[in-house]
Amino acid sequence: MRFLILLFLASPAAATEFDRPIPNAQSATAELWFALASILLIAALFAVGRVVAKR
Repeated sequence: MRFLILLFLASPAAATEFDRPIPNAQSATAELWFALASILLIAALFAVGRVVAKR
């Protein structure tokens, strides 16, 4: 009996269609934070490059 239940659950008739999730648009606040983080990362890399070049 368990085999029949497992067979039914594994059949394509019991499967539901997969709905691909749609990502939400990025908000203006998220874009601002990303731009700020990018600028700070570039500044930090530049500072590290200057410190390493002096040695």
